[in-house]
Parts: sequence; structure tokens; C-alpha cells
Amino acid sequence: MSEFSPVSLRRLIPRRTVLRGAGVALGLPLLDCMRGRTARAADAVAPGRMLLISNNLGVLPKPFFPTATGPDYELSPYLSGLTDFRRDFTVFSGLSHPGVVGGHSTENCFLTGARGPTRSGFRNQISLDQFAAEKLGQVTRFPTLNLGVNIDKANRSLSWTRDGVLLPAEDSATALYHRMFLQGDAASVARQKQRLEEQGSILDAVRDETREFSRSLGRDDQQRLDQYFTSVRELEERLQIALQWESRPKPVTSQPLPTDISDRKLFIPKFRLMLSMARLALETDSTRLVTLMVDAFATPVFKLNDERDSTDGYHNLSHHGQAEDKVRQLEEVDQQQMTLLRELLQSLAESKEGGQRLLDRTMVLYGSNMGDSNTHDNTNLPILLAGGGLKHGRHMAFPRDQNTPLCNLYVTMLQQLGIETDRFSSSMGTLTGL
Repeated sequence: MSEFSPVSLRRLIPRRTVLRGAGVALGLPLLDCMRGRTARAADAVAPGRMLLISNNLGVLPKPFFPTATGPDYELSPYLSGLTDFRRDFTVFSGLSHPGVVGGHSTENCFLTGARGPTRSGFRNQISLDQFAAEKLGQVTRFPTLNLGVNIDKANRSLSWTRDGVLLPAEDSATALYHRMFLQGDAASVARQKQRLEEQGSILDAVRDETREFSRSLGRDDQQRLDQYFTSVRELEERLQIALQWESRPKPVTSQPLPTDISDRKLFIPKFRLMLSMARLALETDSTRLVTLMVDAFATPVFKLNDERDSTDGYHNLSHHGQAEDKVRQLEEVDQQQMTLLRELLQSLAESKEGGQRLLDRTMVLYGSNMGDSNTHDNTNLPILLAGGGLKHGRHMAFPRDQNTPLCNLYVTMLQQLGIETDRFSSSMGTLTGL
């Protein structure tokens, strides 16, 4: 079936009522079947999207940041390659995450703003993409896609759950293509639906048995059980939604199946490939929220160009100590990443949706948890935001000795997606003027 079934919705409502009766108020995600035709039509015309990119070793600050501010600033050496999109992006200086210090330990906090990553017992918190997904509900096949380049998947990610659990990044373009576009045969789809239905029935049984057990519990244990009910219910909802999506045909693309690049030395080609997969996911509306962590820290000696490899691994290069040869190599790889960003903006500008450029409906954030890797500085982060229908074309500079919370920008981005919130993590407001 091509639409969410009202019958399945009727099954969900009594379960939610039971949870509410147990002291838990749990709202359902926003499904197509809950919305009127007008709302669905408006969503189809102008959905908002985010693509969030971070290189965990950042860029050289001096050639990245412009010296002048406002709309008439002169493009810096790095930004000069984005001249054609000058009115489509804003560059920021003087932003950081308060209390997020500790050099490389901050890489998992770029989208969370969780304080004290080097403290004993540190626990991360929900990332920007997952927060947005919770508020928007599952309106696409994948609520979010979390991607990586050369990433240490067991230890690094941009995407974290509300409980501070790492969500592993997908670093295989081939596997991602299969997930997005290749439909299994009828038998395999039926088997997957059966597995989902069996999981749902198991959860139902656990919930019913636990309700019986709860009658003899004290208040504290009852509260703990309510939390358990909430977790079970959320999982039930995800299973129900997954079951509905299994019944929908996957989108069709003219793009051929990509070939994975396994050689970690091919850093820039791998980065380009994953950016193209992110763009394809957004173009086909497979998701509206994508994260991409570029794990430069885990990147060994890599190809600078066809004739030359770097003299050292990316991390060791970043601790250049002003050595001219290391700085030149970093400038070269930084410039290549700016070229990839220009290619991305160009492709999003050329892709049309509802008569508009896809770029105008997609906020592209490029930045890092590192202000200066050479000194392990986590302030004055390099941040560039493009597209998304915001007012661009400026260098927005904030006092570098104070470092305005980067999460202020995140709140602005959430509001641009239509999410009604005035707080996220360490935010103290929004960034006005965008």
C-alpha cells in the first residue's frame, strides 16, 4: 500500500492511552495519515533539509577567516573558490561550544554541545540531527542518515541519541545505495515484514506482563516502570513505521551503483563520493537530515594529488608547528575540500524541486570542533552555513574572547526547519539577522 493505513493508527491510539493512564504522556511522531491533505501538500512543496559536515581536524584558521565583517567583506583565500555562491552562504567567526574543551576529545560533541568531554564519567547528549528528527517525526524512509569518511566507526560519530549513545556512521557508498534504492523481491520484503511484526508482538507481550506486575510496586519503582513503558512504546512506534515503509516502493534513480573506495589514502575521492551520496539522498527525499563526519584524525598518509602523497598522516600534519612544508600540504588539502564544497553547492543549485533550487531548501553546515588543531584550540570554530532560504552573503563576527555559543546557530537552524524551540544544548538564544 502506498499510504499509511488508518487501521494501524487505530491500533496505536489505545496503546498510547494505556501509557497515559500509567502516568506517561507519549506523543506519536507526525505521520502522513495524521495530517490533512493541505498539510501534506504544503510539506511536499517546501520541505526543509539539513546536511551537516564536520572535519574533526578543521582547517588552517588564517586563510579561512575573512579579515573584514558584514556584507562587503573580502573573501578569504579559502572562500575565494566559492565566489559564485557568495550570496548563498554566511561565514561565522567567534563561535564555540562553552565548556567543550580538551582538544581531540571534542570531536563527538560538534553537534551535541555536551560539556566536559574529558571528565570522568562523561556522557554525551542528543545531537542536532536526532533532535530535529524527534521533532519532525518520520516523514521520509530514513529519519536521518549518518555518514562517514575514513571514520573510526566504533569511537566517533556526529550522531548521538537522547541517551548519549553513539550511532555508527555508514562509510560504504555501495551499502547506502542498496538501502536507499534496491527493492528486495516479494519474498524478502515479506520476510522483513514478518520479522517486524514478530518484534512488535514480542513487545506487546512484554508490556502486558509488566503492567500486571506493576500493580504491587511502590511509587519509585512505578516511575521506573513508566520510563520503561515509554521506551517500549517508542520502539513499538518505530517498528510500526518501519513496517509501513517496507510496503512502499523505494525511489528510482538514474545514478548507477557506486563502487566503494577502500583505500584510505584516497581521502579526497572518498569525501567526494560520500558527498554525492548525501546529495542523492536529499534529492530523492530518502531523508531530509544527513550528517557526515570526515575523520581526518584517522586518515593516514594520503594523496595530495596524482603525483604526490602527503609526507605524514593528517593528524601529524595538523600539528605543523608553523613548518612551511606541512603548512603548504594542509593548505592544499584544505583548498581541495573547499572545491568539494563548491561542487556540492553547485549540484544542489542545479537540482530543482517545485520550481526552486534544492539549495534553497537545504541548509548546508560545514565546520569543525577544532578552531586550531596545531594548538588543540576548541574556540573560534570555522563555521560556514549555506542555503536553506536564509539571508546570506555576510561574515558574521562575534567577539573572539567571548565565543558565542554555536548552539545559538543550531536553534536558528531548527526554527528554519519549522521546529518550535528556543533552546538546544548550551544555546542562549538565536543568531539574529539570518
